[in-house]
Amino acid sequence: MQPAQLLKVVATDAGSVRDFKAFTDQSDHTLLESFTDEDRFIYLIRRG
Repeated sequence: MQPAQLLKVVATDAGSVRDFKAFTDQSDHTLLESFTDEDRFIYLIRRG
């Protein structure tokens, strides 16, 4: 991926909420949005 590109992640593990927050806090990537849709956890991340 190139810097500033967007990545959409769809997960089914509730633990992914804290995992993706920690990942983006410790990297140069930005968590733009996170939400749930039924039993799925969806994240939109901008690459740093």
